[in-house]
Amino acid sequence: MPASADPHHAKAVTLLAGLRRSDDRLTLSQRQVNRLAPAVAAWFAGGATDAVVHHVLTADLPVDMRHPAGVLAYRLSELLPAPLPARPPAPPTAAEAARRRPDPLQDCDGCERAFRAPHPGRCRDCRSKPAVTAGLWRAA
Repeated sequence: MPASADPHHAKAVTLLAGLRRSDDRLTLSQRQVNRLAPAVAAWFAGGATDAVVHHVLTADLPVDMRHPAGVLAYRLSELLPAPLPARPPAPPTAAEAARRRPDPLQDCDGCERAFRAPHPGRCRDCRSKPAVTAGLWRAA
């Protein structure tokens, strides 16, 4: 992806150029910043925050650091965290919860047994019996 099309590129360049505020040894040339920016952008695309990337790049640096861009390139490639898992689904809203409620209890018109249904009517057993038999059964 070209640097201009990457939404995280500008943020990556800003972070890399600002590393010298944390440690003078991390003063990078424009060429080094441009070379490292895609790796930082990959961290941002994976869900890392500015603070996380800054900490990974500046914590526990070697005392004798001759090639700061090399150290940063190594850390960016070797310490890249695994992508974040998908977010769990949001809890249902009140309207969604109301839609998922079980049907209300109804009294069967045939045998007066309670059953769950959205509207009054007959229970499953009474619906499965022929109409004549259901009438005879009720009369008994």
